[in-house]
Amino acid sequence: MLGLTLMLSAGSALAETSAEFFKSYQDYGDTGKEFLDKIEPKTGAIDLADGVHLELKDKFYFLDHDDAVQVLTEGWGNPADTTVETLGMIFPKDYDPLADGTWGIELRHEKIGYVDDLDAATIDYSDLLSTMQSDTNARNEERVKEGFSPVTLVGWASPPTYDTVNKRLHWAKELQFGEATSRTLNYDVRFLGREGVFVMSYIATMDQLPEIKQSLGEVLNLASFAEGKRYADYLPGVDSAATIGIGGLIAGKAAIKTGLLAVALVALKKFGFVLLLPLIGLWRFVRSKFSRNGA
Repeated sequence: MLGLTLMLSAGSALAETSAEFFKSYQDYGDTGKEFLDKIEPKTGAIDLADGVHLELKDKFYFLDHDDAVQVLTEGWGNPADTTVETLGMIFPKDYDPLADGTWGIELRHEKIGYVDDLDAATIDYSDLLSTMQSDTNARNEERVKEGFSPVTLVGWASPPTYDTVNKRLHWAKELQFGEATSRTLNYDVRFLGREGVFVMSYIATMDQLPEIKQSLGEVLNLASFAEGKRYADYLPGVDSAATIGIGGLIAGKAAIKTGLLAVALVALKKFGFVLLLPLIGLWRFVRSKFSRNGA
């Protein structure tokens, strides 16, 4: 698949079977073990396409595109068309993808060109939020027609922060799906490069926000661009430039598709009906599906 090529550094990435890697493996019944057997967690140094390098150290593991799609679709119930551009996923080492309270980070590369960051110092994030809320409300009619709950952008769960030195941007949105009493967290990280942005999107719940914030410092140091692909390597007049700035990245103006709003956007049509689950209850469903009692 174009743009999703994964290259593992020779001798640097360590792949293990799920049975060897996950301490929780024996806690699952046959169905859960069968699912985990389909994926191959990798640790160490990972080189992705387009010059993106991951150094996972000893606290995270990586799933490649095929394994990430297994988790996002079969495991977590997301529609397959939301995973087309997925490069892979990163998980904290203490969680398997089916564990209670687990969270993961979906990875993508948006080759939109060099993003000029001159607008970063002048953005009014309150005004930007209002615009984003209006845009979200405007798309709800289409969502409902497609069988999904309407989405409300409640506000910033963590306001946008841009690191002008390292060219890293992150922010978090608090979302409500339909009438759900629980809220969904979208925590987004962008690494600016010569040809576009490397995207890390946390898939988690609002009650996990403290844990996500605690992990952020380490996560920001996991990824880097190879020489020649860095933001500083941009050649004006030679390289392509994006039509948006920092504000456009936050508002999602570059995306042709909205992609994964969150795993709460669930369509389990293989069971013969559309099931819309708030994130707070999804983990219980996942565990019951794959545990001994549900095997």
